[in-house]
Amino acid sequence: MPTRVRKAVFPVAGLGTRLLPATKTIPKEMITIVDRPLIQYAVDEAREAGIEQLIFVTGRGKSALVDYFDVGFELEATLRDKGKSLDVLDPSNARFGEVVSVRQQVPLGLGHAVWCARDIVGDEPFAVLLPDELMFGQPGCLAQMVEAYDKVGGNLVAALEVPESETHKYGVIDPGASDGRLTEIKGLVEKPAPGTAPSNLMLPGRYILQPEVMRALDAQEKGAGGEIQLTDAMAKLIGQQPLHAFRFEGERYDCGGADGFVIANIAMALKRQDVGPAVKAFLSTAKARGAV
Repeated sequence: MPTRVRKAVFPVAGLGTRLLPATKTIPKEMITIVDRPLIQYAVDEAREAGIEQLIFVTGRGKSALVDYFDVGFELEATLRDKGKSLDVLDPSNARFGEVVSVRQQVPLGLGHAVWCARDIVGDEPFAVLLPDELMFGQPGCLAQMVEAYDKVGGNLVAALEVPESETHKYGVIDPGASDGRLTEIKGLVEKPAPGTAPSNLMLPGRYILQPEVMRALDAQEKGAGGEIQLTDAMAKLIGQQPLHAFRFEGERYDCGGADGFVIANIAMALKRQDVGPAVKAFLSTAKARGAV
C-alpha cells in the first residue's frame, strides 16, 4: 500500500494582479465566495481527504491567511456575550499544529513555491492544492484522488478536459493507456504553443506527489515563462515512478480573475439552501427584464 498522504502544500504567495485593486491589501485567497474566503474551500477539501497538516507557502502581505485560521478570542467573547453561536467559526479554527507557514521570498514560479515547503514535507508523499482553482464535488476532488492514489501510488494529478483553443494556458498531459478515470501520463507540456498540445487534458491544480519531486526541483531549472515549473520536475520522474492523471467527478471554477470569481459566487450560492432561492429568484427576474 502507498504511504498515506498527511500533508498538503498551498502555494499562496502570488500577488493576484488579475484581481486588482481588490488584492492591493487583501490576499486573493481571502476574497469571499458567498460568505467564505476562497482559502476555506481548499482547506475544507484537504481536511475531507484526511490531510493533517496544512502548509501555506506565503509572501509579504499574506499574514491574513494564517491569522484567519487562528482563534479570535475577542470575536468569540463578543459572540458569547450576545448569546450567539460560535459554530460558524469552527471551520476557520485550526487545530494546534495543523497550520504551518513558510515564505517564498522571490516569485520564481509554482515549482519554486512547492520547493519552499521541502523541509516541512520531509520524506513522505504530499498533496498540492492551488486555492484559486475552486473544485466542487461530492466527495471533493482531493478525496477522490486519494482513493485512486491508494490503488496506483506514485504521482497523481487531477485532469480536466478543455477546448483545444485553451490548451496554451495550462499544463497539458501527453496521455497513454486509460483505465476508467485514470490515464497514464507519457509526458507533460507546460503552456504549449497553440496547435501543438498533445491532448486537451489540462492540470487544474490538484496533485499528489512523491518526495522525489522535491529532489528534482533542487536543480532550480527554469522552464516556460522563465519560471521554475512543477510540471517539469514531475516530467523528470516519468519512467522512474508511476504518473497518472485522474479525471475527477465535479465542477471547477477558475477564480484567478474577476469573471471567474463572479461565476463561482453565483454557482456556489445556487447550491446553498439559505441563499440559493433568493439568488435564483433574482436571476429569473433579471432574465425576464432582459438584464441577462
